[in-house]
Amino acid sequence: MADYLVIVESPAKAKTIERYLGKKYKVRASLGHLRDLPRSQMGIDTENNYEPKYITIRGKGPILQELKKDAKKAKKIFLAADPDREGEAIAWHLAHQLGVDTKSDCRVVFNEITKDAIKESFKNPRPIDMDLVDAQQARRILDRLVGYNISPILWKKVKKGLSAGRVQSVALRLIIDRENEIKNFVPEEYWSITGLFEKNKKEFEAAFYGDAKKKVKLTNKEQVDEILKSLEGDSFTIQNVVKKERKRNPALPFTTSSLQQEAARKLNFRARKTMMLAQQLYEGINLGKEGNVGLITYMRTDSTRISDTAKEEVKSFIEKTYGNEYVTKSAPAVKKESGNTQDAHEAVRPTSALRTPSELKAVLSRDQLRLYKLIWERFVASQMAPAVLDTVSVDLVNGDVRFRANGSQVKFHGFMKVYVEGDDDQAEEKDRILPPLEEGEQIKYNKIDPKQHFTQPPPRYSEARLVKTLEELGIGRPSTYAPTLDTIQKRGYVTLDAKRFVPTELGEIVHQAMNEYFRDIIDVEFTAQMEKGLDNVEEGNIKWVQVIDDFYRDFEKHVQVADAEMEKIEIKDEPAGEDCENCGSPMVYKLGRYGKFMACSNFPDCRNTKTIMKPIGVTCPTCKEGQVVERKGKTKRVFYGCDRYPDCDYVSWDKPIARPCPKCESTLVEKRLKKGVQIQCTKCDYKEDEQ
Repeated sequence: MADYLVIVESPAKAKTIERYLGKKYKVRASLGHLRDLPRSQMGIDTENNYEPKYITIRGKGPILQELKKDAKKAKKIFLAADPDREGEAIAWHLAHQLGVDTKSDCRVVFNEITKDAIKESFKNPRPIDMDLVDAQQARRILDRLVGYNISPILWKKVKKGLSAGRVQSVALRLIIDRENEIKNFVPEEYWSITGLFEKNKKEFEAAFYGDAKKKVKLTNKEQVDEILKSLEGDSFTIQNVVKKERKRNPALPFTTSSLQQEAARKLNFRARKTMMLAQQLYEGINLGKEGNVGLITYMRTDSTRISDTAKEEVKSFIEKTYGNEYVTKSAPAVKKESGNTQDAHEAVRPTSALRTPSELKAVLSRDQLRLYKLIWERFVASQMAPAVLDTVSVDLVNGDVRFRANGSQVKFHGFMKVYVEGDDDQAEEKDRILPPLEEGEQIKYNKIDPKQHFTQPPPRYSEARLVKTLEELGIGRPSTYAPTLDTIQKRGYVTLDAKRFVPTELGEIVHQAMNEYFRDIIDVEFTAQMEKGLDNVEEGNIKWVQVIDDFYRDFEKHVQVADAEMEKIEIKDEPAGEDCENCGSPMVYKLGRYGKFMACSNFPDCRNTKTIMKPIGVTCPTCKEGQVVERKGKTKRVFYGCDRYPDCDYVSWDKPIARPCPKCESTLVEKRLKKGVQIQCTKCDYKEDEQ
């Protein structure tokens, strides 16, 4: 019979750990939290130091009874929940429910589920860390106070099923602020002049830089024409040949946030999917003879630290696989850790660099393999030597006109042999090789090409960009990003268009109400300061009750004012001005989860619905009378047509924009490409930079 009971969160984790510990240990799963605040009421005594009222979660009673039975038979109980705030709180709740002394050595933590890591953690059990527990409690109570006070007001004044929260309300604000920036954006004209030069039958490009003294910005055609007129013949003199060697360092190993961002860019994974797959890789995959093995370290972390053992193993692997010159000679930089980062945590990395993605192809699903490959490549590359690039800058001068050519070529690939970090614009880096050029040399041009451009509005937030922005602003923590993005979509506050967040009418209404009555909750600086206060609880610098009290005293007054003064927002059914083609009843406009739509007023007897034709502010390019509207076909695919249909048959899959083509005055459209959106002319070859 087993002497020791070990409790973890998940059955997959339990299975893997039990195999490592042997017959004296019985490993059971709690399936996450067993106790929490009640769903049916606030569950916090605001008059008595914010005392939380915890209850056993519905459906978890039988699991708790089984654990109590096993606990009675065990000589000692080890609580081995995840190594973070949430895990510490689960361990603390379990200790209370099973009668375990929280000050005894009952808590074991590990960052990876491997035999060595598990055995080492059981040699060093510790008491439950009450600072970590208090930090989790403070966040839970704060979120409950915000959510359970504001949400009922939104239900009463706006619409049932709505919610507000510390992080989700700021995320919604960022999306709406960005949409307003885009709406109010006024494009500015600018020009570029590119010259195509040739030496020894090898062509290369140079761009207009300025005059003999300074860089010059080109803002109109007259300025460009003046420059082109001032050129003296087709010959340019080479000046200022500057050659340099530039080093490019590898990206740091993954944190939770950078993993979510890179998986979105490179694999097209949503944050939720990334975390689900990472959890599977962490908890253990059946590798056949080896049994269940945890393939990556714990995936909720904001540390980039790497253990010495892992460093030595990966350096040995790099040397054997790629050669000694590819091993980094200096310690890779470590991200400056924020105050809330626990030093015990490591970056997200493979538990063994020797376990290459190709070896795991047979045991992992396609998506598991793709994510593991990303984590493995990023980690291995982070411990490799910098890439070395030869760069050259050359000025080409004709009278008072100066062009500049820049060239770069990879001299030594270093870490780039394995992995190159993506960016939000998904730009590909290529060698730009210039022919050998000497100062004083005369070079002729084959072509001078002036081009008109317009400045672009800032792009809407993708998941990756929003996560990055929240992290940079100090809002939320690694574990909160994926659920936050899920919530604002489930509530119907935002939709995704071409993988970018667009606020809905409902989102705008809720944000407006929040901005009027709960400005602090959506204030970026206030929310970031609140996060710092919660981090101070974790570090033992302040009591959690004080942090909650400082917030709640002011917040309570805002709740009372909002409840008394916020006017009920009537989202009434507006007459649509047409009859239902099925039953003849009047059609009305309704506000649904994804915005307005048309429905039959005879619902539920008639369930006819229609999408609304949404004007986009562009005059029809065919008839010049109607307005272009956004519509949806039977397959829900968006297209654009004239609102005078069937009198006008203009139709386009690409979204027309209001300004005409600067070259031929025809219609410009937003063309969706694999990597973004590009503005193109429907008639001539005019194109703008991809967004």
